[in-house]
Amino acid sequence: MKKRWIFSTVGALGAGTLAYMLKDEERRGQWKGKAQSLFSKSEGSDLPVEAAGNPQEDNHENTKMVSEGSQFGVQYYNELTEKEREILEKANS
Repeated sequence: MKKRWIFSTVGALGAGTLAYMLKDEERRGQWKGKAQSLFSKSEGSDLPVEAAGNPQEDNHENTKMVSEGSQFGVQYYNELTEKEREILEKANS
C-alpha cells in the first residue's frame, strides 16, 4: 500500500513539474530544441565512411572483420572515394 502511494506521489510531482516547465512558450521551444539535437545525434546520421576502409585506426570491430577476410568495408570505402573523385572531376571540368 505504501509503495503505491509513493509511486503515485512521485508521478504526480513529476507531471506537475513537467507541466509547469512546458507552460511557457520560450521554455517549450528550448526543451524541444534540446530534445531534437539529442535525438539527431543518436540516430547516427553521419556514417563513419572514412573509417570503413582503414582497419588500422581505433575501429576494432572493422579491424577484426578485415583480419578475418571481410573486404566489405574496404570495397565500400573505395567505391565511395571513387564516386567523390568523379563528382569533383565533373565539377572542375
